[in-house]
Amino acid sequence: MAILKPFKGLRPPKEIVSKLASRPYDVLNSQEAREEAKGNEYSLLHIIKPEIDLPPQTDVHAQAVYDKAKENFELFRKRGWLQPDKKDLLYIYAQTMNGKTQYGIVGCAGVDDYMKGIIKKHELTRKDKEEDRMKHVRITNANMEPVFFTYPAVPAIDKIIADFIKAHQPEYDFVAPDGVGHHFWVIENESIIHQITELFKAVPYTYVADGHHRTAAAALVGNEKKLNNPHHTGKEEYNYFLAVHFPDNQLSIIDYNRVVKDLNGLSNGDFLKSLEMHFTVKKMGPGTFKPERLHNFGLYIDGNWYSMTAKPGTYNDDDPIGVLDVTILSKLVLDDILGVKDLRTSDRIDFVGGIRGLGELKKRVDSGEMKAAFALYPVSMKQLINIADSGNIMPPKTTWFEPKLRSGLVVHSLE
Repeated sequence: MAILKPFKGLRPPKEIVSKLASRPYDVLNSQEAREEAKGNEYSLLHIIKPEIDLPPQTDVHAQAVYDKAKENFELFRKRGWLQPDKKDLLYIYAQTMNGKTQYGIVGCAGVDDYMKGIIKKHELTRKDKEEDRMKHVRITNANMEPVFFTYPAVPAIDKIIADFIKAHQPEYDFVAPDGVGHHFWVIENESIIHQITELFKAVPYTYVADGHHRTAAAALVGNEKKLNNPHHTGKEEYNYFLAVHFPDNQLSIIDYNRVVKDLNGLSNGDFLKSLEMHFTVKKMGPGTFKPERLHNFGLYIDGNWYSMTAKPGTYNDDDPIGVLDVTILSKLVLDDILGVKDLRTSDRIDFVGGIRGLGELKKRVDSGEMKAAFALYPVSMKQLINIADSGNIMPPKTTWFEPKLRSGLVVHSLE
């Protein structure tokens, strides 16, 4: 069973929450963070991207950066910008984008659940990125940002959440600069907290939707503290880390598309011809073409869109990885035709989140920066869960979840 634990959150006063809450550390670079936090002393970016308070040439992995994170975190607490709740609580965090609202439960996940595989992942992590966030957790002794989990929906939990939000006004309610609404409730009723945590015990597994590096870092630091504590009891706060748990029936995955710099020496005509071995290719013209179903792709090249449909026999529906469109495209086009062998290291390919729209693909090709673009049909939640359950790992840049969680609505201290 998966653990969902109430905790004493550190939260901002409601009058500054919209200024303090920030985008996650990994969706903007240092310069973007510097600009976003400019003139805003409340922004959590001062803690999660602390290099913005140091000279621009500072190495983001320098010890001075981590020291600044600790200094700024202590400053936020001293100034009352992050205040502790008086008892262990659960919280509800909802996001509204394009008229759709999704509701998640904010509570702590278990470090042991991650180590034992009860928390399942579908992406590989990089050690350097893990270590960066581990240093941040160690020096702040806190989970400054939540990770984004999903779980098989439990109707009884859904009803409790629905009833609660009907009866209570949100503690925080604001629209971020990107137009996404953020709504946050505090559950103080011990009976409701008990009902939710007991019902959650029936959840066999939870799944990392977004934030694999933050999850790994939080769990590994917690396990590290356990191993280094000769008086470990299992009740210490470091045994848990901050997560927002969304039921799988409320989430959808956005497409994650590809652009390539060259055609591996082929002319446009020869490239299109080579595709016909494994795909039914149809010219659609200059108007944007969006893939209509699994195994159907959009290709933009030389001012025109094409529909590419993988032919039967080119994929295996019984293979959870082989059936993915990212796998089909990688094997039959990027590798076999274009010679892009390693998506993680090649400088001939780039990835574009679907939130930017297909117009971004056209723009990057028309500008001459890229030679061709591929639009993919998004992975389903069912596919993600099947892959995680089978112990497989998705190819790089397969899933894009939107909206992103805002950081700073609540922080989990390991003290």
